[in-house]
Amino acid sequence: MTVYPGYPFTSRWFAPPARGGLRQHYLDEGSGAPLLFVHGNPSWSYLWRRPILALRDAFRCVAPDHIGMGLSDKPAPDRYPHTLASRVADLEALVGHLVGAHAAPERGWTLVVHDWGGPIGLAWAARHPGRVARLVILNTAAFPNPHGERVRPPLRLPLWLLRETALGGWLFRRNAFARGATWRPLGVRRRMPAEVRAAFLAPYDRPAHRVAVQRFVHDIPLRPGDAAWPVLRATGEALEGFAGLPALIAWGLRDPVFDPGILDEWRRRLPAARTVLYPHAGHYVLEDAHEQLVPALRAFLLDTGAAGEPGPGWVSPGTAPSSSVEKHDDHA
Repeated sequence: MTVYPGYPFTSRWFAPPARGGLRQHYLDEGSGAPLLFVHGNPSWSYLWRRPILALRDAFRCVAPDHIGMGLSDKPAPDRYPHTLASRVADLEALVGHLVGAHAAPERGWTLVVHDWGGPIGLAWAARHPGRVARLVILNTAAFPNPHGERVRPPLRLPLWLLRETALGGWLFRRNAFARGATWRPLGVRRRMPAEVRAAFLAPYDRPAHRVAVQRFVHDIPLRPGDAAWPVLRATGEALEGFAGLPALIAWGLRDPVFDPGILDEWRRRLPAARTVLYPHAGHYVLEDAHEQLVPALRAFLLDTGAAGEPGPGWVSPGTAPSSSVEKHDDHA
């Protein structure tokens, strides 16, 4: 059995009824108000190991692996749609299962999202707005690109290669995308320990286990007409309904993908958010700045009350001074 450092959790599995017996792996640790951690591509629930360890004493921490990723089943392309809509439906089925069969509460969920977890998690929230009490946003987007259809120059060529060329298929077969996400300066700004990097890569140990990683990239909605565009657009439109919720935006400023323009768009759409910036952290902000970010996350959760209601430590935007945006010295 593979050992994943810093991941001493009990594995659980759920078979969504619509998926023909495919199993989704998830963690369900601790008790209290529920936290739903939704990862992106090419990570898995291992990304959430530090906050779960720090929070399971006071909160119920649920962290699924998307089908095809992490410790979930890895179906062939013809056995699973590998679309944004299918990911949202899987998350909806899992939460419904936990509420119906495992005593999870219907309301009071805190949604914690990173990368593709943003569109997936917020699309689920848009379907069940009454369940969501708080938002935690980590280097992600859940709305159409605020820069328009233009892909920024540093990403234009790599994205074209990965999506449109035979070289892209070769790179995925070589696991270059997942490997690159664990390297400096692409995904992180401080070197990952070898054993941590190995844990991030372990689920994608052969080409047949990398289908979901490739399909996620192909499903990125860049313009109207792309398959995932209607879900992304509807999710962006629904964010207005969450504008008054307690929210934490924790952002690595050295992210080559989710740039300051996307951060500004989040702050515009979530005016009640507390924003914490990590100037030296990259895309995997939880790897680069966990020493500061995990305590900030715990403080936010405790400040906003056990069930997501604002507590005495919460400062709303109407009364917040300019220091409501915090910048941390996270230099490794």
